[in-house]
Amino acid sequence: MTMAGAALLERVARLATPAFGLALVLMGEAALAHGVDEEDRSFIEGSAGTNIIPYIYLGAKHMVTGYDHLLFLAGVIFFLYRMKDIGAYVTLFAIGHSTTLLMGVLLDVRANPYIIDASIGLSVVYKGFDNLGGFKHLLGFTPNQKAAVLIFGFFHGFGLATKLQELTLAQDGLIPNLISFNIGVEIGQFMALAVILILMNFWRLTDSFRRSAITANAALMAGGFLLIGYQLSGYFQQGA
Repeated sequence: MTMAGAALLERVARLATPAFGLALVLMGEAALAHGVDEEDRSFIEGSAGTNIIPYIYLGAKHMVTGYDHLLFLAGVIFFLYRMKDIGAYVTLFAIGHSTTLLMGVLLDVRANPYIIDASIGLSVVYKGFDNLGGFKHLLGFTPNQKAAVLIFGFFHGFGLATKLQELTLAQDGLIPNLISFNIGVEIGQFMALAVILILMNFWRLTDSFRRSAITANAALMAGGFLLIGYQLSGYFQQGA
């Protein structure tokens, strides 16, 4: 490890401690609430046939309220300034999570949801660390960022699949409903990304952006570690 890498880790650790406390306060209730609520569960399990508009709504709702997906997206676009680059990364993420969402449900590929959600938390930690230049300082190189976004997209989509697999889905209209849900996820992602970009661009115009970048990404890592801890706690208590 280089001296620059050690200094970076020391600075991140110093900033991450209060950031972790803030993330704990802001995300504690959200972590407990994440998933399919009772009203949506009742609709999904009680409906039959093709329900395109309701499933689009449910997909968009899940993405807009999916703090783990939004944290990762915020990390992905944090240092992206050109719409061409943002579009490329978001497309890779969409391809990844659409693939495993559809295949996971249609082929009934199952995995422990706590472990999958913990891997989603890991993706948030990864992106914050990558934004801080941690890999370059510690390992001397930066992993392929586009490949990482695609791979983590697979895990994010599988996380969505595990939420649906917990429900009793009617086979009548399953494929069009599932495709509608996925379209809703993409719409929700676009809406959330638009808000994130607007806020990010206003922030980038201020002098504080560069000064606060390390603190922000340390907070991103803290939020990711919180997600990992929450999911692993659930795994050992209920899902092992």
